[in-house]
Amino acid sequence: MTKTLRAAIEVGAIPRKGGVSEFAVWAPDASTVAVVVEEPGGGRSTATRLTRSDDGYFTGEAAAAPRTRYRYLVDDRGPFPDPASRWQPDGPFGPSAVVDPRAFGWTDQAWRGPAADALVVYEMHVGTFTREGTWRAACAHLARLRNLGISAIEMMPVADFPGRFGWGYDGVSLYAPSHLYGEPDDLRAFVDAAHAAGIAVILDVVYNHIGVSGSFLAEFSKAYHAASSSDWGPSFNFDGPDSTPVREFVSANAAYWVREFHFDGLRLDAVHAIRDRSPVHIVRALAARARAAAGDRR
Repeated sequence: MTKTLRAAIEVGAIPRKGGVSEFAVWAPDASTVAVVVEEPGGGRSTATRLTRSDDGYFTGEAAAAPRTRYRYLVDDRGPFPDPASRWQPDGPFGPSAVVDPRAFGWTDQAWRGPAADALVVYEMHVGTFTREGTWRAACAHLARLRNLGISAIEMMPVADFPGRFGWGYDGVSLYAPSHLYGEPDDLRAFVDAAHAAGIAVILDVVYNHIGVSGSFLAEFSKAYHAASSSDWGPSFNFDGPDSTPVREFVSANAAYWVREFHFDGLRLDAVHAIRDRSPVHIVRALAARARAAAGDRR
């Protein structure tokens, strides 16, 4: 039987005032979790014990300004990157970094997006679209796409993955845009520039499995994974014991891309392989969350 847990908890690292960040991570089987914060320049690191609540979340504050690198110790194992890391500067095997999602200066306040019957979609792989393979470099070509008649870009998956290049379908850090293409604010700049050019941006997301290399979810809880795997890697546990926080982790991720990066929609990969026997299927749940995050945008 699935436990009833608080909904919509902010997981990951949330920067507050005074160079302090609030940390929250779900590790229901752990007795202790500590956040290990690295000093600037790769010097000493400081471990701060987090407080456990009855629902299996560990929370607490530590001195960590934006761009500070950190990891978690779980029952003295690790340290491991944050399951909800917003940035992995050195890739999925390295430390996570604190990101302030409110720092970027958006200019698309008047953007509402094209109507569904006006969509002309261009599929883009950021790593191969330009010689540089970055979001910043891609910005220079938006006018060309607009003149071609494109009204929406479908960006192939960007959740961070191991290796020097890939299609993105083996992502392991669901909340961290790939470090290979730039920093998180570079992705925000691309979406903002696309909207200025009159082009919507749809993100390809993968919720039917997690990549087989570079994922540390099971170090925090075995409940993240379903009893059976997909053809491509471990499946998410959407309907088994302790599935409620897993469903929250994934549905909140859908809202995250819309809210913090202003994406205009999501393309879900291989929905036939998303196994869920819950009364409300996870696809319906995450679609509702994404729609709510969009506000009055189409």
